[in-house]
Amino acid sequence: MKQVQMIVTAKDSGERLTDKGSVPVLSRTSGEVADVELDLSTKYQSVIGFGGAFTESAAYTLSRVSAKNREKVIRSYFDPTEGLGYSIGRVHIHSCDFALGNYTYVADNDTELSTFDISHDHQWVLPLIKDAMKVKGGSFTMLASPWSPPAWMKTNGEMNNGGQLKEEYAHVWARYFTKFIEAYGKEGIPIWGVTVQNEPAAVQTWDSCIYSAEEERDFIKNHLGPIMHSEGYEEVKILIVDHNRDIIVDRASVVLSDPEAAKYVWGTGIHWYVSEDFGNVGKVHELFPDKHLLLTEGCQEGGVKLGEWFTGERYGRNMIGDLNNWIEGYLDWNIVLDEMGGPNHVGNYCDAPIIADTVTDTIHYNSSYYYIGHFSKYIAPGAVRIGQTSKINSLQSTAFLNPDGNIAVVVMNETDDVQKATLGLEESKLEVELQPHSIATYIITK
Repeated sequence: MKQVQMIVTAKDSGERLTDKGSVPVLSRTSGEVADVELDLSTKYQSVIGFGGAFTESAAYTLSRVSAKNREKVIRSYFDPTEGLGYSIGRVHIHSCDFALGNYTYVADNDTELSTFDISHDHQWVLPLIKDAMKVKGGSFTMLASPWSPPAWMKTNGEMNNGGQLKEEYAHVWARYFTKFIEAYGKEGIPIWGVTVQNEPAAVQTWDSCIYSAEEERDFIKNHLGPIMHSEGYEEVKILIVDHNRDIIVDRASVVLSDPEAAKYVWGTGIHWYVSEDFGNVGKVHELFPDKHLLLTEGCQEGGVKLGEWFTGERYGRNMIGDLNNWIEGYLDWNIVLDEMGGPNHVGNYCDAPIIADTVTDTIHYNSSYYYIGHFSKYIAPGAVRIGQTSKINSLQSTAFLNPDGNIAVVVMNETDDVQKATLGLEESKLEVELQPHSIATYIITK
């Protein structure tokens, strides 16, 4: 180590992504083992990036604050230096629960999709994405997900409350994906990948649709995969599952064990709700090492949690746990919500890293914003996870070699006590001290 820079966020202080400057680098004696030992010779997955979702609710909320505050929020996320440096994004294919209501892009019973039109998105969603692209300085690695097919394609005749895709409309629904990819591409927003269905195992009071793992497999094999190839979108990635860790091993296995389906699949999308069994994420990698893993959604449920610290720690704990189990990127859910944690057309209010109070025109930054930043600002797209061994259970950590040659190490202390440890790399070590309920990123220059 030549130099080490330390960035800190701590609960009982004003430190929020605060650059503490250089940390002394110490030599260590032969055979001396650090509490956290880094190993550059061991390499794991490379990182796609970090980001969040461009929902209609987020975009609408930002239309209801001053232009100055709207720009402030966009810069806070997407500016490569001043903000969190977000490089990936997610968008819903027509409505989801974080939209102002149910809507689709076609007229009822239009099996030819001749009426397909994304003009609905021109009001709020597309302007937000385009403004974010300007701040970022280019396009995003953009994932698109459907919450439900149009009501007329479903067994229950509505977009909400589950139901299933009618088999006679499977081919039409697959073509709908390509229509969306084409339409967004014409707007200058390339779609990098799609998930087959958001949360396919859950009947929700909002936009939802049920697929068994076998139905998802067959839809990809017989419809979505072939149609995306025939329409010239074979480079657009297809992700399966898009649901919680408790069910990912079984569901992914059904699809990826079928060669005819698996050949179309880039990897597995994961949500963080219900389970923090990070070992299941690693298990999917062990079973299918040639496929990829992406965290496609996570947020704090139950409305706004202004000023709470546990929300940030939830992000830190989940991000470290998943990254250490082969996840290649992290997508937060709504990038911003209003003072209620919405709008949400069925009242399923949640929290977001930034809350925009549309009544007082005030922007609030939650602890989750800063915790995400300890990863997204310092672990660059293309970074590769390196080996680490830890003998101190009170700290959680992960480490990445960035494309510029620097190493980013994120260390988190969720306990009520100060935690001291040594961090070792080759002949050098650091003595680190983390305050209670804090997170630190160490940038190591070799």
